[in-house]
Amino acid sequence: CVRVCVRVNLMASLREAGALLQRVFRSAGGSGLQHNRAVFPVASAVTEPRAVPKHIVRPPTSSPPQVYGQAECHDTPDAVGRMRRACRLAAEILCLAGTFCKPGVTTDTIDRVVHDAAIAAGAYPSPLGYQGFPKSVCTSVNNVVCHGIPDARPLMDGDIVNVDVTVFLDGVHGDNSKTFVVGSAVDATGRELVDVAKTALDVAVDLCEPGRPLCELGQAIEPFVVNAGFSVCPYFIGHGVGKNFHTFPDVLHHHNREDNGVMQPGMTFTIEPCVNEGSPYMRVLGDGWTAVTKDGLRSAQFEHTILITENGKEILTCLDSGKKSWKQRYLKGEM
Repeated sequence: CVRVCVRVNLMASLREAGALLQRVFRSAGGSGLQHNRAVFPVASAVTEPRAVPKHIVRPPTSSPPQVYGQAECHDTPDAVGRMRRACRLAAEILCLAGTFCKPGVTTDTIDRVVHDAAIAAGAYPSPLGYQGFPKSVCTSVNNVVCHGIPDARPLMDGDIVNVDVTVFLDGVHGDNSKTFVVGSAVDATGRELVDVAKTALDVAVDLCEPGRPLCELGQAIEPFVVNAGFSVCPYFIGHGVGKNFHTFPDVLHHHNREDNGVMQPGMTFTIEPCVNEGSPYMRVLGDGWTAVTKDGLRSAQFEHTILITENGKEILTCLDSGKKSWKQRYLKGEM
């Protein structure tokens, strides 16, 4: 789940102009933007928050005191093990949620699936109640950049939807997200947007290693995205994650020279660039959460939680194929 960055990006207009030219050429080539559907949630379509059994351990309602700029350090086998378990569960629940991203399925149904899966595994769905967020997962459809609230709108053939799953297990949070294409009618531009967002994350992950300044991630992400004809929304950033849902360090996805520190062994943080089809600008709707692109065009996002190790990094939310997945056990009724 992204953290909000209030810094003003003075280069946004130049980046937008470059992306606009590439969109014009792409549209002239025949792919067009006609498949885009802007989504504006209706408050009455949002159901009540789902109940959590008393035996499920809740995350702290307020974050413990933090020293500004000081990241959590997971430097013991126990601490690393708890982060691995929480992140693996988050990744498996995200994989499960993806199987429901089909035409006719509501995002409220996806919320129920994520909520029930987290509870069945003994975890708390971290978004639920976080600073007043009313649901257990974020679902961001088409022009929704992030923090979309699940509701009764059915997904349509041709939509794209980001599902952002975070769970609290064994005292720590695991956080990841993925953008899914719905049905078979997503146009070429929409599929390219999703592919570029995924590759932008991969480009940044490949750079992660001890001693590397965090600002170099944004310096790699934004040029790649702009060269592909899209833009990076600079207002939402990655973040440290562990005992706290959102903590230091700040991980900026746009080109920057901010002194947010260097990567150190034991550090865990998310990388989660929001890639917009058009302008990098966004606005937040009246519900106080849903961020939509200012021009109504689509946005896509992928997210991993990363652990910096002594020799490189570990992608904590990347599932391996060697174990029987939690999703398989859940669907077979073994949990």
